[in-house]
Amino acid sequence: MGLSFDPDNVSPPVGHFIGGKLIAAEGAIEMRRPSDGKAYAACPVAGIDIVDRAVETARAALKASNWGGVRPRERTRVLQAWADLIEAEAATLARIEALSSTRPVGQLVAGDIAVTAEQIRFFAEFADKEGTELVPTDDASLGMVMSEPYGVVGAITPWNFPISMAGWKLGPALAAGNAVVLKPSEMTPFSAIHMAQLAVRAGLPSGLINVVLGDGPTTGTALTGHPEIAKVSFTGSTRAGSAIMENVARTGVKPMTLELGGKSPQIVFSDADLDKAAAAIAGSVTFNAGQACVAGTRLIVERSVADRLTAAIVAKMKAVRPGPTWDEATQYSPIISERQRTRVDGIVRAALEAGGECLTGSGVMDNPGYFYEPTLVANVDQANPAIVEEIFGPVLTVQTFETEEEALALSSHPTYGLASGLFTSDLSRTIRFARKLEAGTVWVNRYSRSRDHILPTGGYKHSGIGKDLGREAYLANRRTKSVLISL
Repeated sequence: MGLSFDPDNVSPPVGHFIGGKLIAAEGAIEMRRPSDGKAYAACPVAGIDIVDRAVETARAALKASNWGGVRPRERTRVLQAWADLIEAEAATLARIEALSSTRPVGQLVAGDIAVTAEQIRFFAEFADKEGTELVPTDDASLGMVMSEPYGVVGAITPWNFPISMAGWKLGPALAAGNAVVLKPSEMTPFSAIHMAQLAVRAGLPSGLINVVLGDGPTTGTALTGHPEIAKVSFTGSTRAGSAIMENVARTGVKPMTLELGGKSPQIVFSDADLDKAAAAIAGSVTFNAGQACVAGTRLIVERSVADRLTAAIVAKMKAVRPGPTWDEATQYSPIISERQRTRVDGIVRAALEAGGECLTGSGVMDNPGYFYEPTLVANVDQANPAIVEEIFGPVLTVQTFETEEEALALSSHPTYGLASGLFTSDLSRTIRFARKLEAGTVWVNRYSRSRDHILPTGGYKHSGIGKDLGREAYLANRRTKSVLISL
């Protein structure tokens, strides 16, 4: 189907979504399209009164629907119907999201939206397959570990993959029997509204999903600190995650899942398939213009093959086709905002001033909107700003090694430990490195999550707490109690 569209003919749903209804609200934050810089809408900002209304609506909906106590297969049925509607409305969802985000419409339909529907079906199937367990005790007693939903989950999603991240939060929380108050990023808020509308159409009781729009300091603080929010789930920067932890600690104690920043290494040995490695490494940095927490932005390559590999990566970086997100032929995304592009360029400039050598890129592209050239910087040490900082842009650094010990030392980052890549044909080395790499995910001879929903994602160090995806994400939305009965 033809997916390209005229951005001036798309009207996103502006307002908060509470109790199954779109609540009109005046926009306060000017929004500009990353692909051309044009102002097109304004995002409302929910204060404590709107957040309180959303939370109370969620609590009332949980009680009225008994969502956490209904026959589990009913939760499965509703969520599967929701996934079907997401697929059926893929073109509409893609247009809403492509308008404000960095995600090209073609990639949204084939990737983000299709995968989100699959993930919701994946979590739906846990509803009647995980629950209370009997545990071994003596003959005079019966021991059980009971499992139950938390209640109302507060979820906050980032701007880089709005539909995917909403699915990550909503799927497991709803399958586990909770209600959710979701705050999407104020930069890309509207696709979450449409997703929530589709959930109600699919049969989800009104009020179990409520979406409040706004920024972090006002809306996010009100949500995470609300006394009736039983659990917090957040994906975003390490700095924002730290602020959420501080806010929760100041207002009470509650569990939280935090998927935060990354500065992920990709280690390449001379025995690797270098063509395969080059494609994977270049793709991880040019995909969404490097605006992904798991982006493999630190290339660490065995010295004997460094020149050959970097030449192949440069060629692939130069081959991507930039364009507006509403053109289905677009391969390469803009940066989310002018402010972020300026930050990316500033770190690159600082990296070059610190002794780095630019092998390609390092400048603003001559395109409408906020595009930045795919950039590769060599001759960097561990103190270089491009190594230290999470850039969140299409910038790859390259360092070389001669021994496994050097490679491991270079791969370790003092702050982050979210993901890592390893390219080698040596199985023994693969197992050694998988055990030693300080990261929550290790990809071997690839660098992508793809559609492996069964594998959880989450970080070490300052890259987060807890897991998204996988069985772990479902269990993270259930709490347990121990019961011991004397017979």
